[in-house]
Amino acid sequence: MKRLSIASAGLLAMTALATAAGTHSGGHGGSMMAVGDPGEASQVNRTIEVIMKESDAGEMLFEPKEITVEKGETIRFVVVNRGELEHEFVLDNHDGVMEHKALMERMPEMEHDDPNSVRLDPGMDGEVIWKFANAGPFEFACLIPGHYDSGMKGMLTVTGH
Repeated sequence: MKRLSIASAGLLAMTALATAAGTHSGGHGGSMMAVGDPGEASQVNRTIEVIMKESDAGEMLFEPKEITVEKGETIRFVVVNRGELEHEFVLDNHDGVMEHKALMERMPEMEHDDPNSVRLDPGMDGEVIWKFANAGPFEFACLIPGHYDSGMKGMLTVTGH
């Protein structure tokens, strides 16, 4: 009986660790995010294309580098990786971006299923549909280790009305 309890406890601990390390989700979903909420495709007001790439000088960047939307708008971000490396597009406030960046530095291969982000291999495209609930300064960034520090970040301004 004692062996069974120890084995069960060990299995439970390993399952919990595997679940916690496997994905990055839960902390950013729903209305808990200052930047807004996942949007509905049927409610999209406009589409903004965002290109992710590297420059000849080695800088990693987004085009455009600055985006302005209005509070209440639902935006479809069509994100295209025209680079030679894997990149991601993450929407959040500055603190959220820095928290995600630190997490990515500890676990660079973690899988994402957050509605405010998309991770793409070279040549691939994806989308994020987002409804902006609050006015203010926000950010978008690639948080794969080294990419943010190489310039892969942008300013997202949500204006009030």
